[in-house]
Amino acid sequence: MTQATGSAGTIRQAVGTVAAMLAATTLLGGCGPKSEPAAAPATSPKEALLDAVPDGTEGAFRFSGKDSSSAITGRIDPDAKAFEINTAMAPDKDGITTKMSFLLIGEEIWMKAKFSGHPGLPKFPNKWMKLDRAKLTDGGSVPAYDGADQGNAGPLIEAATSVEEQGPGRYAGVIDVSSGNAAKALDDSEAAALGEAAKRVPFTAVVGPDKHLTSLTLKIPAAGERKAYDYVVTYADYGSTPKITVPTGGEATKAPAMAYEMLNS
Repeated sequence: MTQATGSAGTIRQAVGTVAAMLAATTLLGGCGPKSEPAAAPATSPKEALLDAVPDGTEGAFRFSGKDSSSAITGRIDPDAKAFEINTAMAPDKDGITTKMSFLLIGEEIWMKAKFSGHPGLPKFPNKWMKLDRAKLTDGGSVPAYDGADQGNAGPLIEAATSVEEQGPGRYAGVIDVSSGNAAKALDDSEAAALGEAAKRVPFTAVVGPDKHLTSLTLKIPAAGERKAYDYVVTYADYGSTPKITVPTGGEATKAPAMAYEMLNS
């Protein structure tokens, strides 16, 4: 997520039939120091909110996200360029429920997967399955660490056309998700389906006493057959979250061939 440049992805990324992760890039900045501090302009509400988005200097922290059909939780450890991400998908039209987790530390990556609702679904060990990247035909089938702001808060706030501070640490306004990185934070083609409504999506945000963002909520309106829903990102426990370490012993195993078949399909 970025104040000026960068990229954003959907709140989930397809892994075969599974959406697996938040993707983001964070390049935050603030108002630079002035030669005459007394003459420096006051920070606008939008600038203050952007400055609160995690940029990787806060230590490890927890996050969660929710959109129209999935919920995600996890940890971010910027110092180690690591994250743990857990996603749960609502039952699909066939009643199949999917739960997946990824653990990434640098270039090393592990996965957990559980499917239920049909007797013919694959079954995997309830352990972290170590993946060999050389066996993955599509690098995009697994997540990559590309920033601390995994909830895409930065590009969404950057696209705000109005931001007001309604009280200490509480903000509200309107975001234009019709194009650019803000549109990429939604599902494919969702911004286009919203039409003119995409240009005026209401949002609220909360910044904690430590000046770090704790939540961002967008009220996404209904579009066609898609019902209205809340796009929610939360960040918590900055600096007090346990750091991410390599799973050892009985916690991990080598990924079976079936895992690669699923990821490469």
